[in-house]
Parts: sequence; structure tokens; C-alpha cells
Amino acid sequence: MSIASSPALETRQPPLGTPGLGALVVLVLGTLLLGYYHGPAQGALFLVGGALGIALYHAAFGFTSAWRVFIMDGRGRGLRVQMILLAIAVVLFFPFLASGTLFGHEVKGSVSPAGIGVLVGAFMFGIGMQLGGGCASGTLFTAGGGNARMLITLFFFIVGSVLGTVNFDWWVSLPSLPPTSLVQSFGAIGGIAVSLIIFAAIAVLTVVVEKRWHGSLEKEAPSPRRGFSRFLRGPWPLVLGAVALALLNFVTLSIAGRPWGITSAFALWGAKGAQIIGIDPTAWAYWQTPANAKALADSVFADITSVMDFGIIAGAVLASSLAGRFAPSWDIPLRSVLAAVIGGLLLGYGARIAYGCNIGAYFSGISSGSLHGYLWAVAAFAGNVIGVRLRPYFFFEMKVLLRTDG
Repeated sequence: MSIASSPALETRQPPLGTPGLGALVVLVLGTLLLGYYHGPAQGALFLVGGALGIALYHAAFGFTSAWRVFIMDGRGRGLRVQMILLAIAVVLFFPFLASGTLFGHEVKGSVSPAGIGVLVGAFMFGIGMQLGGGCASGTLFTAGGGNARMLITLFFFIVGSVLGTVNFDWWVSLPSLPPTSLVQSFGAIGGIAVSLIIFAAIAVLTVVVEKRWHGSLEKEAPSPRRGFSRFLRGPWPLVLGAVALALLNFVTLSIAGRPWGITSAFALWGAKGAQIIGIDPTAWAYWQTPANAKALADSVFADITSVMDFGIIAGAVLASSLAGRFAPSWDIPLRSVLAAVIGGLLLGYGARIAYGCNIGAYFSGISSGSLHGYLWAVAAFAGNVIGVRLRPYFFFEMKVLLRTDG
């Protein structure tokens, strides 16, 4: 619900509060300590994660809600902004991915095989998005923002992620196309052109659907705040959120040497938790690769993805406190809890076998020109359609089917 902007409202700013102050201290001290013990890059990436959490929360940038609104009501503003996000990212990424260096450092895109594992995993992830109530980024920033139900989704997201590593090697053995990138196939300029044509086509499709359903395009609701107050406390325009996420992903590429990802950390946390209760994940092929074995042996604070995820949570706590909306409640209906459990398991398992989530596969994959990112998007959207149809059984929503008339 929108609130008309007024000078009186803008002067009644909510205090930062203890959670916000705590998050600010964590971001500052965490950056310094990580920089000292694990190198300046690790500290910087924690801070980038914090900025991502703030941007995600203040812009309410949800992939899940945008897809659900389009499926249920034909409103495509959220999807069009996602196309803006991807367009900015490919223009920034492709020239440097083509050259292989950025600011003198080696960089690589998130390019993975496109096969059955991606199709099945992304489809599962899509269902999980709607039942769990969020995607990977959405789960982190809403949990950090005080949504207690999303803590349940996050826990089972982690459980599902580690379960996905148990037979990950079997999924990898299934038929798939080799890692393929538009950058490799068409070069930087050609890849950008092809990508922008695809994004424009999707945006046009959403316009046609929305105008057919409603006669006009939805406009963004007016903000109760203006100027610097709006930037500091939100809500941000959705487009500003897209610009911020694209730029911060580019910063991640420049520091980490690869784009932003989220869910590999969940598998790592789950594996470390399994060790604590006496289960040995090193027996599984996934944890026998040199990179994963090293991550499992090292501290989570040495893992880039984990550090950025921690930063996202801290940033979201800070943003929600600045907005005056940090107020966790554990009054959660049982059916909603059940949906969070099922959704979290589907999200975690699906992301692992599909080489990523809405960030690692969809956003960063497509920003890298990866064919698997496009395959992921199609399969995940199909899963979202099923997930939307299942939501009424858990959330007592009106059953809304996809329109098929003309």
C-alpha cells in the first residue's frame, strides 16, 4: 500500500535501533577483520555483500514476486526491470570476459554445461521459489530484514543444498551440452547484440501481455520519502535497484575474478553442519574436487560466497532498521511453515544440480553469456507456473490460472 508523500512524514524518521546499530558494527568490524586475516579482497567483498543486501531490501528486488505477478496477473513491470538488469550487466561484463582481464586481474564468467541437470534443477527451484516465498537472494535479504518465516526457508535451503551434493556426480553424468558462452560464440559486441535482442523481445512480450490483460502498463507507486532520505531509508525505485545490483555484480567480478553467486555457500554450510553431527561428506564426489575439498577444510570466512552472503544478511538488517521495519514475528501458520520446508528443500537441491540459482545461474550466468543461464530461466519459469498453482493449498490464496484466451 502506498502512502502519499508529505513533509511531516519525511521528518518523522525511525531511529536506527539496536539491530541496525549491530548490523553497522558487524559490517565495519567484519570488513576490517576479514581484511586483516584473509586479505583486503575478502574484506571488500564482505562490504560489497552488505551493499547488495541494502540494495535488495530498499528496492524490494524480488525475482520470485515479479514472476508470480506476471503469471497470476499479467503485470510485467518486474520482469522488464530484470531485463534492464541483465542488459546493463552484459554491456559491462562481455568486453572484459572476452579479454579475460579486468583492471589487470584474470576474470572468468559463470559458464556451465546446459543439460538435464539444469532443466530438472531449475524446474525444482522454480517451484521452491513460490512455496518457499523467495529465491536465493530473496531468502537472504528477507531473512535479514526480519522475516522469521524465511529463516525456516533458509535452513531447509541449506539442507537441500547439501543433499544435492550427495549424488551431484550422477546428475553431472547425464547428457548435456558443453559449457557454451555467447561471448565465445559471437565475441563481445556480437554477444551483447544478441543478448539485447533477447531481452528486448522478452520486455515487448510482457508489454503485449499486460496491455491485453489490463489495457495499460502499471506505474510505480509514489514513495513516502524523497531525496537523500529515500536513498538512505527506502523504498528505492525498482530501476535503481537493478542498476545497483548490476554495478555491484561488476564490482564482484573485478575483485573476486568471477561474478556474484550465493548457493554454493549453502552447500558448504550444510556440509560443515553434517560433519558436526557425525556425517562425513568427503565420501561424496562433490567434496572430492580440489576446490570444494579446500573450501570444506578451510574456515567459512575464507570462502568468498559465504562472506558475501553474510554481508547480504547484515546489509538487509541495516536497511530494514533504517526503514523502521525490522520487527520479526514467529506467528507463522502451520501450512506456511510446511511450504517453507518443502520450498527450501526444492530450492537447495535444485540450485545445486542446476549449477546455481537465480543469481549464480540466471543473473550471473546470463551476464556471462552462458547458454545454461537461458536454459535455467526457461525451466525455472515453468517451475514457477506450477508453484503458483500450488500456493493456494498453503497460503489460502485465490486460485488464479494462466489466461489462455487469445
